[in-house]
Amino acid sequence: MEELSLNGTKTGAVGHGINGSTNLLWVQSNMVERKDIINGITIAVISPLFASEKEILDAQNKRVATIFDVSTPEELERIRPEDEQAPNIVVNLLDWQVIPAENIIAAFQNSQKTVLAISDNTSEAQIFLEALEHGLDGIVLKVEDVEPILELKEYFDRRTEENNVLNLTKATVTNIQVAGMGDRVCVDLCSLMRPGEGLLIGSFARGLFLVHSECLESNYIASRPFRVNAGPVHAYIAVPGGRTCYLSELKSGKEVIVVDQQGRQRIVIVGRVKIESRPLILVEAKIDSDNQTISILLQNAETVALVCPLQGNNLLKTAFPVTSLKVGDEVLLRVQGGARHTGIEIQEFIVEK
Repeated sequence: MEELSLNGTKTGAVGHGINGSTNLLWVQSNMVERKDIINGITIAVISPLFASEKEILDAQNKRVATIFDVSTPEELERIRPEDEQAPNIVVNLLDWQVIPAENIIAAFQNSQKTVLAISDNTSEAQIFLEALEHGLDGIVLKVEDVEPILELKEYFDRRTEENNVLNLTKATVTNIQVAGMGDRVCVDLCSLMRPGEGLLIGSFARGLFLVHSECLESNYIASRPFRVNAGPVHAYIAVPGGRTCYLSELKSGKEVIVVDQQGRQRIVIVGRVKIESRPLILVEAKIDSDNQTISILLQNAETVALVCPLQGNNLLKTAFPVTSLKVGDEVLLRVQGGARHTGIEIQEFIVEK
């Protein structure tokens, strides 16, 4: 059995054991006693845990967690950080879920105790892990098969991805050309963006421009820090998992990644997509170390801008509006593999121009 390390968060699965007892597999890195290598394969030996009606025991029959069933406000009130019980608390929220989870997080925020929630599926687990922004300390999955565990691992992989800084490359603008009318996409997010942040967009998957949000103030129109005027329907946009999709495929509820000038990223949810016919402008750029031309089409408007590289510690200059962009200006690109199949990078011969 391979050790699963889900971003340091304790997760597990409950299944039915012999004679109706319940065996609990709580996968946690510090519970792995040793790792053996057999025929080149690493095998992690994991300490099993056993769940009774009100507590969780280890292989030595020592209590490692106390289980609380919560179906009323009174039962929720009995769960207190100062209780002299096991350091780990597992709550089974049988009625309401979101509000009780938030109350527990608030009550235990300065406590050394670990609080986990029992969940029957991945969607429920996500509720507990995101409650009150911080989430509970972990999840005990009560499932019959391995599929929900793999889904939860995928969820943690996406969260871990946010800690990875993307490598952004400077590119020099080589051509700017008015292109005529086209159907452009405005992406309105469920999160606010700050100066220097935007979405990675491009006509070619091999090079995505960092298109700035409409968070900057102007005298003619109110700022819209939730919006990126992203480009025409054909353009690629970066989404979690190292994938891309077409702007035309975005819709409410989809996830995209917001990136800043330093390559820091975060996953956000699309709230709305607007497609309207607007005048477009073509921007072409080249990287110093590569003779290939990377291009993007954007709406020809003062509120549409490309993020520029940081100038030392100068954070004042964040973007060039496309209406004042000049040949020779430097902008930021995300360079990656160009060949794609359903948004997944693949190795094949491809020419894009």
